Amino acid sequence: MSSAATTTNVSSEVTMGLLLMFLSVLVSPIIDIFAKLAIVTIPSAEITLARFVVQALCMLPVVVLRRSWAAFTWRQSGYHAIRGAIITISMVSFVATLKYMSVADAIAIFFVEPIILTILSSIFLKETIGWRRYTACGVGFLGAMLIIQPSFQEVGFVALLPVVSALCIAIFALMTRVLSHREDPWAMQFQTGVWGMLFCAILLFIGQGTGSDVFDPVVPSAIALFYLAGVGVMAAIAGILGVYAYRSAPASTLAPLQYFEIVSATIFAWLVFGDFPDAIKWLGILVIIASGLYILLRERRYASRPVSDTSESTRAP
Repeated sequence: MSSAATTTNVSSEVTMGLLLMFLSVLVSPIIDIFAKLAIVTIPSAEITLARFVVQALCMLPVVVLRRSWAAFTWRQSGYHAIRGAIITISMVSFVATLKYMSVADAIAIFFVEPIILTILSSIFLKETIGWRRYTACGVGFLGAMLIIQPSFQEVGFVALLPVVSALCIAIFALMTRVLSHREDPWAMQFQTGVWGMLFCAILLFIGQGTGSDVFDPVVPSAIALFYLAGVGVMAAIAGILGVYAYRSAPASTLAPLQYFEIVSATIFAWLVFGDFPDAIKWLGILVIIASGLYILLRERRYASRPVSDTSESTRAP
């Protein structure tokens, strides 16, 4: 095959990766739209459980066909149990936020995750992070505060839950990065779903009868079941699109597209709930996006592999 043909094939794969990532971030906010509709009557842990159940069921046929289960070990399962616990905390925290905050605000605050990931990577993976990226991280946190501050006045400490969710996802991404070099991404998604189901079931069992709107399970109505199914199906679709996007194009090329999720979330939240960020929140959103894109630019220019390079979509595990 000629070099020109090879270049064309690579270009086509990257284009396909960009398209798939665009579709993934377009679908991802719909997960949160369904979750916000469900959270009115369903506790966040139960919504998260539904998401994990659908995820595991979608991944199971692929894992069986690829015979990925043959590579499972107790040691690896231990790592995935930790990942499952972390992602459960993240999802329960984020979904709980949606009962009190708009989807767009919660997602915008959540997008401090690449900033947290950059800092954690420098600490635990010993990656070299210069003063420019540290400065960008600080600016990004200031942008988050522009969104958190008015939300904190409205809903209190709930406004900090997206930060908790972002921290958990950053830790999850670090573990994913280490494990992805030696494991099949489909098997990783399957194990994440299985362990997530287990931890959600434990939380719901403990919370039964407590009256908690986070942990006390309820019998869903017909419309609530539809919302729960929507959460799970949309999460599975977004996750699968993300897997194939990362297989087609470098993570450093795809990462900037993830910020489009804030825009699509704002549009969907406005159409469904009539929510729209005010001027101060828009300023915070723009600051977070600008700082995140700058960090990605520095990674692409100076790092051999960006800290955001994972084989799984962090927003749709």
